[in-house]
Amino acid sequence: MDNMALTLAALAAEPALGLRVRAAEAGLDRPIGWVHPTELTDPQAFLEGGELLLTTGLALDETTSPGYIRRLVDAGVAGLGFGVGLSHESIPQSLVDTAEEVGLPVFEVPRKTPFIAITRAVSRAVAADEYASLVRTGKGQQELTRTAVGKGGPGGVVRKLAKLIGGWVLLLDSAGRVTEASPASARDFVDEVREDLARLRAGTLVTTVGEHEVVLQTLDTRARGVLVVGTDGPLDAAGQHIVNTAVSLLSLALEQNREHVAALRYLRTGLLDLLVGGQDEIVLSALSTVWGDAPDAPWRVHAFAGPPATRQAFHALLEAETEAHEVFFAHSGTAVIAMTVADPRVSERVVRLAARVGGMHGGSSEVVGGAEFAFGVRQAEQAAGVAKARGAEFVPYDDHAGRGFLGLVDSQAAQAFSDSLLAPLRQHDETGRGELVASLTCWLEHHGHWDLASARLGVHRHTLRNRMRKVAELTGRDLDSPGVRAEFWLALQVSARS
Repeated sequence: MDNMALTLAALAAEPALGLRVRAAEAGLDRPIGWVHPTELTDPQAFLEGGELLLTTGLALDETTSPGYIRRLVDAGVAGLGFGVGLSHESIPQSLVDTAEEVGLPVFEVPRKTPFIAITRAVSRAVAADEYASLVRTGKGQQELTRTAVGKGGPGGVVRKLAKLIGGWVLLLDSAGRVTEASPASARDFVDEVREDLARLRAGTLVTTVGEHEVVLQTLDTRARGVLVVGTDGPLDAAGQHIVNTAVSLLSLALEQNREHVAALRYLRTGLLDLLVGGQDEIVLSALSTVWGDAPDAPWRVHAFAGPPATRQAFHALLEAETEAHEVFFAHSGTAVIAMTVADPRVSERVVRLAARVGGMHGGSSEVVGGAEFAFGVRQAEQAAGVAKARGAEFVPYDDHAGRGFLGLVDSQAAQAFSDSLLAPLRQHDETGRGELVASLTCWLEHHGHWDLASARLGVHRHTLRNRMRKVAELTGRDLDSPGVRAEFWLALQVSARS
């Protein structure tokens, strides 16, 4: 952070003052807080530190000067101006030698330069510095406010703050995870402040990380967050005001964002209830209006059950890493329900996201149409229950349903039944005259829904109807019978596992 205060070097460079550096020239980069003329040999009780002390050395000589200089160092003064031509024609040599030894800059002030001239020069610089600080503070606050109320959001405020203070900024959530960072490399400092975060309950904590001074400031939100600011040196007054403004704006933005997110989650749950109630047209219209798109039917439904915090984390991950045209999701009781398009790759992506969170048991339904959504939810929840009973992360309903019944049937008898029932279809397919087995499987997976199954197969629905009539003809069985469909489904499941 640039410090605009007048330094000893700048004061010495003013020709009109005629100051001559006599000791500790290396320390001339020190800023001057104020000027204090005194003839006391021990003025410590009247000093705050950072002053340029002015004296004519009325009570000083070669013997007392070394102790005097050391007392000034203890008081933290920035430097000493020694007026010559009054009490002393020149500065006592012991004073110069001691000042050089301890690093306290000493100016020789000529008799023609009144102390008031030095005081005025410093006063003008201090006033200019304070004015510049006020201007910088006001400008910084305006820029942060414009960013916060614009489209930048919390991330924009963090980036703007980092630019205004010339440092790096991190925004952490209640778990200490980075939600925003500027620049991106600032994430590297997170581990360095972990212990300080653990000690911080509320308010402000100042620490150091390498050569950086770091300020940790809690945000005034119900969900406890922390702003972490790092600079090359201590923040000046303007920098402190700017950081305080950022804390206020971020607290407000995050609280409003939290309420907005909560409202959207309630909306999702309400839309899910409408879907279960068969109002798919209304729901798809609402999804397109609010999120810009909606998954097209047919769908696969997923249910993931787990502790509240885990479900919240999974919900947040779905918000961040899925597209509205592929996935719709919502909280429902003790589970998160995710409805995906029929593409298995999208379903697999949702399952992988759940695995990243961990600590949940999930299941998926068969592919269902809009009118069958409630049925799909029940299948997904049943499969999730099976996953929990097995201690598994995820179980597809197809796998659960097939294993559940097949486990009750002798495997050799089931295989013989499957081979016998499907043999005519396989023989027909081997001649290259059709795809009866694949078509029958798809048709059954879609519960006899001609449009959905034909779309999935990429054929006209009349073609699919002809294939199913051929299945009935070759096997001598009526596909309109639920029992016959169940037998074919069992035969196909046995065949798939053989």
